[in-house]
Amino acid sequence: MKKRKIDLAVFFILPGLIGFILFYIWPFLTSLGYAFVDRPIDGKFVGFNNFIDLFHNKPYLMGLKNTFIFIGLCVPLNMILSLAVAIMIKKTFRHKKLFTLVFLIPLVIPSGSMVFFWKMFFDYNGYLNHLLELIGIKHINWLETSLVRFVIVLIFIWKNLGYNIILFISGLSAIPKEYYEAAKVDGAGSVQEFFGITLINLTPTFILVIIMSVINSFKVFKEIYLITGSYPHESIYMLQHFMNNMFNSLDYQKLTTATCVLVFVISLLTQFLFRLEKKVSL
Repeated sequence: MKKRKIDLAVFFILPGLIGFILFYIWPFLTSLGYAFVDRPIDGKFVGFNNFIDLFHNKPYLMGLKNTFIFIGLCVPLNMILSLAVAIMIKKTFRHKKLFTLVFLIPLVIPSGSMVFFWKMFFDYNGYLNHLLELIGIKHINWLETSLVRFVIVLIFIWKNLGYNIILFISGLSAIPKEYYEAAKVDGAGSVQEFFGITLINLTPTFILVIIMSVINSFKVFKEIYLITGSYPHESIYMLQHFMNNMFNSLDYQKLTTATCVLVFVISLLTQFLFRLEKKVSL
């Protein structure tokens, strides 16, 4: 009976596993090989020359810098806001489901509709500048100056806040109430409870939220591209812009090399966060 269950499980898992290998693992391994040759067809092995050339490429370095700045702004802000809202919802005994649903709405809105709204809102002749004009402030070029970075940060937080709120609410619900009751008996205040109980017990949730936020920060390229095109203001020229442009110009060496570097960095970050979680848990 046990063998039949295992065979049945393998039968259902196998199609997905085969698809994952064919469309994810195999292309990645192929691209990994392209990163060490001088051309895709009949290429000669050039060692790490492609990586050296990549880190001397100004557009790539600009995209790398902007991506790190964007992640450094978005991830902490998103985590702080989502945790604060999750705590408020958890302490609110009425209309919890309604509040949660409101923050989840951005996740189900199609990107095209969302981008159209934000583009009209921040356009030079858009709604925001019209409102500012009513109070005597001149029109601001939000989308073609360095201010566009903060526009994209706002869009990212608006879109991803609800997902992180759900994760934090789940983490908060898993903390035993007895911890807080014991802390109150010992005379602990709200601040002591927050740092001594809530934050420590939310460590696994924090790790998950950081990983998901970093992954989602790369997905914001779709919104940036739809709003500003292939060559936006230099402050929001991301790694995905560089990789997309390399794909369009058929420069597979730079494209695959940049992909390998990105996968390596994300893998290191993930391993670091998991090791940090284990140390904190101990």
